[in-house]
Amino acid sequence: MGSFAAVSSLSVFVGVLVCIMTERLQLTIAAMLGAMLLLFLNVLTLTEAVDYIAQSYATLALFFGVMVMVRAFEPTGIFEYLATQIVHMSGGQGKRLLLGIVVITTPICAVLPNATTVMLLAPLLPPIATELGVNFVPLLILLVFAANSAGLLTLVGDPATFIVGDAINISFLDYLKSLSLGGAIAVGAIVVLLPVLFPSIWHKQLDNLAQLPQPRVNHPRMLILGGIIVALVLTLFVVGETLPVPISPATGALTGAALCLLITHHSRIDTIQNILRDLDWSTLLFFMSVFVLIGSLEKTGVLSAASGVLALILGRNIALGSILLLLLVGGLSSLVPNIPLVVAMVPLLKEYLVNVGLATPDILDPNFAGSLPLEVLPLFYAMMFGATLGGNGTLIGASSNIVAAGVAEQHGQRISFQTFLQYSLPITALQLVTVALFVFVRFLRPMM
Repeated sequence: MGSFAAVSSLSVFVGVLVCIMTERLQLTIAAMLGAMLLLFLNVLTLTEAVDYIAQSYATLALFFGVMVMVRAFEPTGIFEYLATQIVHMSGGQGKRLLLGIVVITTPICAVLPNATTVMLLAPLLPPIATELGVNFVPLLILLVFAANSAGLLTLVGDPATFIVGDAINISFLDYLKSLSLGGAIAVGAIVVLLPVLFPSIWHKQLDNLAQLPQPRVNHPRMLILGGIIVALVLTLFVVGETLPVPISPATGALTGAALCLLITHHSRIDTIQNILRDLDWSTLLFFMSVFVLIGSLEKTGVLSAASGVLALILGRNIALGSILLLLLVGGLSSLVPNIPLVVAMVPLLKEYLVNVGLATPDILDPNFAGSLPLEVLPLFYAMMFGATLGGNGTLIGASSNIVAAGVAEQHGQRISFQTFLQYSLPITALQLVTVALFVFVRFLRPMM
């Protein structure tokens, strides 16, 4: 820890987080500058940096594939159509409008990265809210809460969930059986608090629904073919890893992306160049830069030292450690974007397990493909829940929050840090407590 490389690595990592938390620099710029500084300081070589990125290829491939599929659907207008149906389903009642946002966002974010979904749905809410005579800022905040929470329903719904799941080699189907109920509880907590946090909209009676814009679905043939592709990809998510030739979620997503590009090209509703140009490359670059930052912490021994501190605090008490870890990671994830936090915590937690003798050193291998001991899995489940739900805690806690804030500014309003906290603190507190109870009852109590 006392070496120049370790101090430099830790300093650069903390500096990047400070820049992100204080919004001094945009996320991707801060992470890329930090990664490049490590190269200039010779903490890492370029070859080592690329190797650390390559170790997380599954996350990058999944994101890229889903981004391509979502962008390919854009010319059909399906998302605009669905958003308008939310308002019509409300029947002029504010409570139904709020519930509709949760209902339509939840299944989408269960299978698509939440930030990508918010990018598509958030721009639709301000004009709809204006037509209805309500403030769109609470609607955007509700969209973010639903998107972040619904990410826990499946293995691929949230980047943090997928990163942890990939680290412990849990399958899509096993996740559905064991952990999806925790995501449902998190979404349920939002529904319970709707009348408390959004009273003016909850009790509002909306008029003039007939005057709303009526978007229509374009290119129905493309939409049908695309729906078949999405169904195929979802099927691969569920059963792909159990096939004679296993197909990972990342491979399924890339397959869907290739097929969507094929039908888009032949239908001539858009060009491949336009689709690839409009992808969220900044997010992909951000992830790659963060993997380099975390790699430097691993190489220089910072993570090993931190795992030793964790072992000293927790000992071998898995039950206590799981609950404390859920609350600790939940709190940290409110202040630090959950992706870099999870990327840092996964190897740290594995080091801790080895140090206290709860797992063998082979789990530290980036290519480890075995199963972790059943008794230690609650620690990873707790970290997964804490990191994802903690993203609801503050405006900078998750990338989807930042997306929603940008949309608000484009439409003439700003979501301040304090305004977001008014809504986020009650929801995050309730979600963390209820999910902690779920982890205890579902995984820890049977072990006692």
